[in-house]
Amino acid sequence: MTPEEKNTALFGGLITMFQAAALQQMGKVKNPVTDKIERDLEQAQMSIDMLDMLKEKTKGNLTADEEQFLTGVLRDLKLNFVDEKANGSAGAAEKQ
Repeated sequence: MTPEEKNTALFGGLITMFQAAALQQMGKVKNPVTDKIERDLEQAQMSIDMLDMLKEKTKGNLTADEEQFLTGVLRDLKLNFVDEKANGSAGAAEKQ
């Protein structure tokens, strides 16, 4: 594996890590530690903001595939976040 290939894989892993965290924080997937659905929209927003910051800071340095992947992840997370925000306190009551 070349250094460039390694960096591409690591970058993809970083994006995926924040994506998984945001989905968990929105209550879309179970917390693997507690095995419960937990919802913390403030933390989800922070995870999304971190990805937005990475996109801004890496502008012009990403391959087309990396840019497309990051843009797609952000789009999906933001749509899910808006959906969860619209659910309001109803979703918070489901916190187990």
